[in-house]
Amino acid sequence: MGYEELLASVPLFSQVEKGDIARMAKSVVPRKYAAGDTIVKEGDQAVAFYVIVSGKVAIKKGDTQINTLGPGEPVGEMALLDGLPRSTNVVALEDTELLAMTRWDFTAELRTSPSIAVAMLPVLSRRIRQMEGEELR
Repeated sequence: MGYEELLASVPLFSQVEKGDIARMAKSVVPRKYAAGDTIVKEGDQAVAFYVIVSGKVAIKKGDTQINTLGPGEPVGEMALLDGLPRSTNVVALEDTELLAMTRWDFTAELRTSPSIAVAMLPVLSRRIRQMEGEELR
């Protein structure tokens, strides 16, 4: 699966046009981590988001594992929007390859193509409603 396909598979980008995804794909950088490596540290400044190409990661709050993610899944995507400190640790459970996109590159894309933000708004709204426990129709 190419970079464009991986980005298009991220729910946050599900409504973004293919041309915009293609431009965003040019901004991603592959990163490799060995099993046991910390990818994201709780409390650190959020500067990038990731899409898992291969491998598996654990999402941890302190020492408690709260989720496991694998290929095609996004990690830290809210960093693209708010830049707030990380709320969890992300640790490679096995050798893992990720695509990284910095917040700065993403913000530059939004300035060039505001339609990206417009396409993301309904997805973000649904996520907020789900977190608040609202039933979606």
